[in-house]
Amino acid sequence: MTVLRPHAEDQYAEELAFLAKDDDRPRPPGWKLSPWAVTTYILGDGDRITPKYVGARRIVEVAVATLATDRALLLLGVPGTAKTWLSEHLAAAISGDSTLLVQGTAGTAEEAIRYGWNYARLLAEGPSIEALTPSPVMRAMAEGRVARVEELTRMPSDVQDALITVLSEKTLPIPELNREVQAERGFNVIATANDRDRGVNELSSALRRRFNTVVLPVPATAEEEVDIVARRVTQLGRALELPETTTGLAEIRRVVTVFRELRTGVTEDGRTKVKSPSGTLSTAEAISVLTSGIALAAHFGDGVLRPSDVAAGIVGAVVQEPVSDRVVWREYLETVVRERSDWRDFYRACREVS
Repeated sequence: MTVLRPHAEDQYAEELAFLAKDDDRPRPPGWKLSPWAVTTYILGDGDRITPKYVGARRIVEVAVATLATDRALLLLGVPGTAKTWLSEHLAAAISGDSTLLVQGTAGTAEEAIRYGWNYARLLAEGPSIEALTPSPVMRAMAEGRVARVEELTRMPSDVQDALITVLSEKTLPIPELNREVQAERGFNVIATANDRDRGVNELSSALRRRFNTVVLPVPATAEEEVDIVARRVTQLGRALELPETTTGLAEIRRVVTVFRELRTGVTEDGRTKVKSPSGTLSTAEAISVLTSGIALAAHFGDGVLRPSDVAAGIVGAVVQEPVSDRVVWREYLETVVRERSDWRDFYRACREVS
């Protein structure tokens, strides 16, 4: 593939085909795979199917079971908990198409949920089905597929509420044409929301009732987070065709440890309290720091990932607010990192870029 980031259904087409071939379990109408096979695709089987999400099996089972009913799914969690990643792979496994996407922002218009118009044809011919421009949600309804709505709470409240009729009646009225689009079997919606965005554009109670909410937690243990980061860094390195580097687990574990301690406000041994910076320091950001470090080691170093390769990335991730976060970082560096005898090279590298 020559595209920088293939869609999940393209990148993992062989795995999806392998699962579909021997999948003799009951499938909900319109689904490409059974709920059991979808869950196997997401979590992996330890052999032919690679894990796409590392976490509690029950969380994935509840999410898949929700989509097998007439309830929409809301994936809720702090930034970096793989909400978008999981929604993409769920849509790919269920519908074979993860591209029916609405990206929520403060400027998202109602047309992104309902429909728009080709104004050249509208002026020339008047309202007609040919002049109508369907939204991803309308297309998903007509084709019996899963639509994805990212960052739902970032969208204005009136745009959010355009989903209420869609989710409750499974119908999208088109009053200009005196007709409606009714959802085909297989249609559903997966939305994601950042629980740090509470108070931005909170969901109305009417809309919230249309969703079954599944909270995606941060990794429970350091080892679990190290495993997730190591997997994704390896996958990204291959996808970006970065030169081979020696990436020891020790360096990955060190980055994860720094992020977890600053995130939780206490050191790994529980003895020292530390201040937390303004940023989230999520697993996704740890993956980004290490991927950048590998690029530095491969192109400008000796091919071995070293503390000097990740130091700048860590400082950039921690210091989001130039004044307050810099104080937090320097205090952590001097009171925690400096005292660890096996972290001296890391301490020196961070001091240089700080």
